[in-house]
Amino acid sequence: MINIQPQRVVTRNGRTVQATFFHPNGEPVAAVLLVPGLGTGQRYYAAFASWLAAQGLLVATFDYVGTGASGPHELRGLDVNIVDWARLDCDAMLDAISLCAPDKPLYWIGHSLGGQILGFVPRPERITKVLTIAAGSGYWLDHAASLKWRVWWLWYVVAPLATRWFGYFPGKRLRKVGDLPRGVMEQWRRWCLHPDYAVGAEGPSVRADFAALSTPMTSISFTDDELMSARNTASLHGFYVGATPSMVRLSPQALGVKRIGHFGFFRAQFENLWRTHVLPELSPVP
Repeated sequence: MINIQPQRVVTRNGRTVQATFFHPNGEPVAAVLLVPGLGTGQRYYAAFASWLAAQGLLVATFDYVGTGASGPHELRGLDVNIVDWARLDCDAMLDAISLCAPDKPLYWIGHSLGGQILGFVPRPERITKVLTIAAGSGYWLDHAASLKWRVWWLWYVVAPLATRWFGYFPGKRLRKVGDLPRGVMEQWRRWCLHPDYAVGAEGPSVRADFAALSTPMTSISFTDDELMSARNTASLHGFYVGATPSMVRLSPQALGVKRIGHFGFFRAQFENLWRTHVLPELSPVP
């Protein structure tokens, strides 16, 4: 029987991250920080987190500041960007979960954006291993042809006009991504318009930080991912030069399912994939 507990985690600049800790029955064999995708609330990962906890792992999910339960509900005027999420929110979450499972292996499972921002996170040596799920560069010209016109419309028309007008990105109203702070949307737009995504848009020191990361890393991606092409996936993981990522690309047809896509992996119906492609990466788990 697992124990699920909400917890408020305070960042170094005094903001509050709303998290949920999934405690296993007994002492955990390891800890897992589930780092969410952009515009994806932590509740989406609850089934996966619960399952991992049932395997003996302590698991934490959270919402980035300005999203989900980590308000404020009024986004206009909130000064936060994606790098803040990595350097403050993720840093605080790593400290919090480490306190709950001291001296245990600590795994980072990053979905989409959660796999893109590791190079910004302070003290990555705390992490035993990284798994990225459906993560790739967001450079728009590397997207599948069917997506490019929609992305062009978002970056060159919708995003700049809507963000300027509302003071934040009203994604719920527009049925795109979700509501996001202005600084997040503007930074993400800069990244997506640069061929080298974040490491290109943020400068040489960031490229060096990504390249210096030596934490073991495995990428799990999907041939039917509507948001991340094979080129996007390869591009992102090419920035983690020192980690020499192991690349796993799965086809739904080969697995006997109709669809996985960008979000499907975390649905309870894919427990088989969790057992075959996640547990073997978490070495202390029997």
